[in-house]
Amino acid sequence: MDSVVVAHLIMSQKSDSAAIMELLTQSRGVVLFVLILLIFFSVMCWGIILYKWFVLNQAQNQSLDFLDLFWESKRLDNTYNESELMTRSPVAQVFRAGYIELSKLQRSKGAMDQNMTQQLGGLENIQRAMRRAANTEMSRLESYIPFLATTASAAPFVGLFGTVWGIMKSFISIKESGTAGLNVVAPGIAEALIATAVGLAAAIPAVIAYNFFLAKIRQLDGEVDNFSNDFLNIVKRHFLK
Repeated sequence: MDSVVVAHLIMSQKSDSAAIMELLTQSRGVVLFVLILLIFFSVMCWGIILYKWFVLNQAQNQSLDFLDLFWESKRLDNTYNESELMTRSPVAQVFRAGYIELSKLQRSKGAMDQNMTQQLGGLENIQRAMRRAANTEMSRLESYIPFLATTASAAPFVGLFGTVWGIMKSFISIKESGTAGLNVVAPGIAEALIATAVGLAAAIPAVIAYNFFLAKIRQLDGEVDNFSNDFLNIVKRHFLK
């Protein structure tokens, strides 16, 4: 008995899927355009989700590796050389910008007094260089993320527009046929509702991914800020006395 019920459920699910696919392929006009637009948004979102998941994971892993390297190393030049391969790490890139500026200031000490170097704003130059690098890295990490937010907010309304249009067609069909039978109303309403379903299917993964990626970017931004402060304190204590 149980096997019969399971088989019936499987056949029912298959028939439902076939009916949905039939509705998608039989859509015309504005509803078809809405469905194509939503499918495009959905495909783009999944591509962005997979790409940003890979990039942010690499950024986080390489940042942790760099922090271990930085605090275990006793020489900044060795840390700089070993960080060349950590191109995905925003922390490593901020360090490299600060180290380059520090190297310029150290070389300038041969031509001028150390106090004069401080007067020219040595620490401020390093801080400014690190801030520029941090802004560049955050912009890189946030790339394509606004598209997820746009899809999450706009896709349900686009789907709703398709639904409203499909229902309008159903009422027009009722007026033209002069009858309000189920065979007249059902196709248009089903076609209309499928647009809302596709809109939600595009929006739900987009909003989940957007919030998840935004949290990871904020975490990385916090790590960059903490490291910048620590590095500036080290420079102030040991290089710009």
